[in-house]
Parts: sequence; C-alpha cells; structure tokens
Amino acid sequence: MDLFEYAKSKTLDQESPLASRLRPTTLDEVVGQQHIIGKNTLLYRAIKADKLTSVIFYGPPGTGKTTLAKVIANTTSAEFTQINATVAGKKDMEAVVKEAQQNLGMYGKKTILFIDEIHRFNKGQQDYLLPFVEDGTIILIGATTENPYFEVNAALISRSIIFELKSLEISEVKELILRAVNDKTKGMGNYKAQIDEDALDFLADMAGGDARNALNAIELGILTTPRSEDGLIHITLDVASQCIQKRVVRYDKNGDNHYDIISAFIKSMRGSDPDAAVYYLAKMLYAGEDVKFIARRIMILASEDIGNADPQALCVAVAAAQAVERVGMPEAQIILSQAVTYMACAPKSNSAVNAIFAAMDSVKRTKTTVPAHLQDAHYGGHEKLGHGIGYKYAHDYPNHYVDQQYLPTEIQGEHFYELSEMGYEKTLKEYQNKIKSQS
Repeated sequence: MDLFEYAKSKTLDQESPLASRLRPTTLDEVVGQQHIIGKNTLLYRAIKADKLTSVIFYGPPGTGKTTLAKVIANTTSAEFTQINATVAGKKDMEAVVKEAQQNLGMYGKKTILFIDEIHRFNKGQQDYLLPFVEDGTIILIGATTENPYFEVNAALISRSIIFELKSLEISEVKELILRAVNDKTKGMGNYKAQIDEDALDFLADMAGGDARNALNAIELGILTTPRSEDGLIHITLDVASQCIQKRVVRYDKNGDNHYDIISAFIKSMRGSDPDAAVYYLAKMLYAGEDVKFIARRIMILASEDIGNADPQALCVAVAAAQAVERVGMPEAQIILSQAVTYMACAPKSNSAVNAIFAAMDSVKRTKTTVPAHLQDAHYGGHEKLGHGIGYKYAHDYPNHYVDQQYLPTEIQGEHFYELSEMGYEKTLKEYQNKIKSQS
C-alpha cells in the first residue's frame, strides 16, 4: 500500500459511520448474545479454537450478526471473504469458489464465506453453494433477519448450525451508547460530549434492542448539537428524541412511565374497556412506540386472554400485525385501533393459558409412554411390536367420536383444559358434553 492509499484508507475509516467504527474485533468486546458467545458455549469455543463449521446467524437488525462475522474474520487463519446477497450474482459466487478451491488445493487453506442477507439468494443460488459447503471447500457463515427454516434451503440448513441472536437488552444498549460517547479511539470521545441520564434511558429504550439505531442516533446528536458555554456537547432528552425520531411523552410524578402505559394498555383490553385501551394505544403511538411491538402484544393477548372464547380474535390480531408491517404509519394507527377495540370487546377466557401451564407441569413431573394403540403404525413390523393395534378411527363412529384412551396410562385421569362459559367456548363445551353423552 502506497502513501496515497494509506491516507485514503485512514480517511475512509475516520468518516465511516460510528456503528461501523465501534464494531468489536474480538469476542470479549461484543456486547450481548451471551447465550451463544458466553465463555464455554459451543460458538465461543469454536471461534477461539478456529474450528468453525458452517453456521447461520438469525435475528433482528442491529443484534450483531455482521459483528460476529467480523470477529471471526479477525481471529481465523482461514481466508475470509464476504458477499452481500442483495447485490451478488452467480459470477461473484463462482469467483469465490474458484479462489477457495485454489487456496485449499495449493496452500491447504480453508475459506470462510460470509453471506449477508442470505435469505435473498434464490433456490438456484443456494443450491450452487451446496456441494462446496458439503465437501469443505467453503465454510459458510450466513446472516439473515428472516427465519432460516423458511427462507434457506433445507440442504444448507442441515449442514449448518443455526444460532439465533436476540434483541439487545436495554442495559446492553446503554453500555454501547456510553462506549460510543466516551471512547476516544473508535467512538466520539474526542468531541467532549455528555449524555443526560434520562436521554440515555430514552435512547436505549427506543432503540428497540437494535444497536445500530442507538449508535446512529447518538452520532447524529453529537455531530449536530452546538457546544454549550462550558465547552461540552450536552445530549438532552429533547436532543435524543429528535435524533431517534421518537416523541417523548412527559409523564407525571405519580410513577407513570413507559412500562406502566404498556401494562395499562394490556389490562384495559383484558378488562373489556375499549375506551381505555384505545386511549393507551394513542398515548403509545404519540410517544413513538414501535407499531410492530404493539402488534405483537395484541397477538399475545388474543390467545392469552381471549383464546377460544373468540377464536377469530387471533385471526384479527395476526392480520393486523401483517397489515401494520406492510402499510406503516400513519395509516397503521387505524389498523391497530380496529384490532385493539375488537380485543377489548371480545369475550374473554384464559383457559388456553391454564391448559398449557398445567400440561407442562405434568410433563416435567411424570415420565410417560404413548399408549401402544396410538403409536405409529405406518412401517413394517409394527404388528409384532403392538403399535397401532386396537386404535379406533374416530370418523367411523357416530358424531365422529369414540371413547378411548388418549392420555398416557401414567397420568390417566389428569385434566388440563377447562372450557369456560364465555363466548364460543360455551358452544364448544356444550358440543363436547353432547357427543360424550351420546357415545
């Protein structure tokens, strides 16, 4: 590298976004994701020992998928190359494979290929990689925000280990923000900025577990805020709200806060008060709450607090979540309002919650065996083992119901699902009683 190229690289490094400059180079610098990179975890040991096999990192934006790939690039002795599935074509992959084959054949050196947004590769592109992943020419690292079991070929999935990254905790986002403000080498420490405690809390909360969101906001705040008379750049709550484009609702001194509003929102729908529910919805929307987060809470409530008292509630909630994601604000507030008022007015039942908790408790408490007549009988020799013998096919009987043992013998007589008298559950209960009495 000549002097001109060196100066150019240094300039680009200094002018690159804060989120890029602050990206960790070692495992010890990574914030969050301790469930997969904590000491003595499989991935931690594999990276440290430079014995990585093909992996796919799956998780929301800003959780560290690319960061982990970069850490691997800095620690591995293998050749590391990167392509982005949004712009790369077959020729790009052919070039990578050719070079990987040369490295392996001539120098005995493996190649790690990092593919960002791997879900954007079509089936043909993914199939092309398969034989080279299978024979070890390439060690694949894929990164995706989509569920890989739906978006990545089953053959590639079977040859890879899936690691799911979680949204960062608020405390972890705070740690990153403070690192950005104070770090004089990679961060903004030389700008002599100071962030107020409430601004820090707000940014960490509103980032929604996305480190990039938080770092972009703090960088914008520091670069655009004039210095005060004390020579410092003060990042206040107002500055923070402008930088992350989220409104701040000024809560009163009686203890109202972000989480209290969410709690009141859920409890109002559960309590069948549409006026209160839509009010708290409006308050959250005005504060800039993530509409996808609101939609997720509505979906959970549809099963947790309504369930089979109105099975349509979950359909409404899921449809609203999909519509919100496709339409976006400001129209999304109308969709959310429809879903929220429906949930509030629907009949309520928590029978499904009680059922799964009771069943889970039984599973943990008692070891059981599936009754022989319910075991799989779709293979040769099942008769000798007694599998499927004596099973009664319900559709051959009146009302498509026949009385036979379904629960394991060890817990025969236990009862998990108690149908309520609410809404459609009352109809289901009456039907259950009717067919059992007529059998």
